[in-house]
Amino acid sequence: MKLAQIRQKLSSVRRSAWKPIVQEGDGDLTASKFAGKPWLSANETWPTCPNCQKPMQLFLQLNLDKLPESLNGKFGSGLLQFFYCTSYDEPLCEVDCEAWEPFAKTKLARIIQPNTTPSEMDIPEIEDLFAAKLITGWEQRDEYPDRQEIELDNNTLDNKAFDIVYKRPRREDKLAGWPSWVQDPEYPNCPTCNHEMNQFIFQIDSGDDTINIPYNWGDMGAAYLLQCPEHKEQVALVWQCH
Repeated sequence: MKLAQIRQKLSSVRRSAWKPIVQEGDGDLTASKFAGKPWLSANETWPTCPNCQKPMQLFLQLNLDKLPESLNGKFGSGLLQFFYCTSYDEPLCEVDCEAWEPFAKTKLARIIQPNTTPSEMDIPEIEDLFAAKLITGWEQRDEYPDRQEIELDNNTLDNKAFDIVYKRPRREDKLAGWPSWVQDPEYPNCPTCNHEMNQFIFQIDSGDDTINIPYNWGDMGAAYLLQCPEHKEQVALVWQCH
């Protein structure tokens, strides 16, 4: 098949993904960022792990009202925040509470509306606190799903030509697009409607100090923020490893 025919065949599953462009340091309270100081209401305390009672780290805050234009309203409005317990000592909350499960108690994924007085509290003392990185922009690209996520009739495609066109989802931090699953696709059911939470919002990769969050999900895995397309207030995070 010609490249144009292959592109047409794959067009129905093509999605745009955006790689975050970052700079060192924090931004204002409502900015999109990795780590740093989040927006919190004046009447709430810093989120803590109910297992060890230690403050959880902010991994990601996304201002949903300031995403790329084509995503306006897709994930709702307000601030998407993800906090996670990184306690390395006893108790080892990640293992004890099976934190890879979508609704484990050692993490907090939520969407809030920053329309009240913000808190003036400082970031609490957290062991191995991540350095803040401000998201200043987005680099767009097209990609297609992992082969195990969707049925594609590859038998009729010339393999060499197909590989030229087919852009697999990447293992890196990214907004939207397709998840790059480490294992099989894993979409939890929405607590409100019991349908699949198959709206993919963000992927956080594993790595070292050269990536945005220096944290390993198990054995060099990846984490996936997911949302119910009908009940946008329902967000969850699952992570997988090798």
